[in-house]
Amino acid sequence: MTAGTTPRGAPSMKDVALQAGVSLGTVSNVLNRPELVSEHTRQRVLATIEAMGFVRNESARQLRGGGSRTLAYVVLDTSNPFFTDVAEGVQEAADAVGLALFLCNSAEDAGRQAGFLDLLEQQRVEGVLITPVDAGDPRIAALSRRGTPVVVVDRGAGPGHCSVTVDDVLGGDLAVTHLLESGHRRIAFVGGPRAIGQVADRISGAEAATARTSGAELVVIETAALNVAEGRRAGERIAGMPAARRPTAAFCANDLLALGLLQQMVRLGMRVPDDLAIVGYDDIEFAEAAAVPLTSVSQPRQLLGRTAAELLLDEARGTGDHDHQQVVFAPELVVRASTHLPPGAVR
Repeated sequence: MTAGTTPRGAPSMKDVALQAGVSLGTVSNVLNRPELVSEHTRQRVLATIEAMGFVRNESARQLRGGGSRTLAYVVLDTSNPFFTDVAEGVQEAADAVGLALFLCNSAEDAGRQAGFLDLLEQQRVEGVLITPVDAGDPRIAALSRRGTPVVVVDRGAGPGHCSVTVDDVLGGDLAVTHLLESGHRRIAFVGGPRAIGQVADRISGAEAATARTSGAELVVIETAALNVAEGRRAGERIAGMPAARRPTAAFCANDLLALGLLQQMVRLGMRVPDDLAIVGYDDIEFAEAAAVPLTSVSQPRQLLGRTAAELLLDEARGTGDHDHQQVVFAPELVVRASTHLPPGAVR
């Protein structure tokens, strides 16, 4: 290995200096303060850099300066298209100011989340966006106190942080009100665990809508997770209920659950929406593409991410007079075939 090269053989600034016949300081000036170097010398160094394939270690340079040109987003579950759509919005905002984006998947694991937060602080990222496993995790507040700006995404936050979320109580109300107005009176809520803030809020909205309608009943079917497999299991439970007690409609806490429920109904020979109307939540791309297009409560996913990143950048790059904001968007109901009743049908 040539003296001064890195262990992987990549040329270093010292290699460039030796090859060009200049000092290490001259190479540094060419890269950082070219006005201090004569045109002839600068061109010689640049030619050497190109010939050797030297690439500046930008991350090391930024860390020496006290920070890195990166944002990070700690995602709750990258298998859920909702969060990848939110991340697209974050990426748009990062691209606009020339920042890289670290995407970390906690996979709904508090231990993984803690490890990521420690690592990102060590890397001195400009700021952290997080959809937390637990919004009350003290590490989040500690990270902010130590100087790393934090914005909470898809969760409410206290006055110490910015947050960007959707009114999930309203979303649950919209979904169940739609089903009640379609004539359903026994409606299942499929979702869980309740400890997840969005699930609790969506149940609250569903309960509020049910309470306004005489004779309406909400049957809560709690799931262990918010995925397709749990939706299928919920379908088995609904199908196994006595016909007289079986819900005629279901509101699912997200679209993955709704798609699993829809799959199971089809497998069991039950018709959607005739035997069971289904409403999902998030309005991911797959909702419209399902065998029976899925009615869903839509959230502005990319806008969530972009707004959160812009708030984070305002705090990280501001003059110290940043005001924390709690931005709440309103959801919208998108009605499709999974709740549409044929003409003349009676519920």
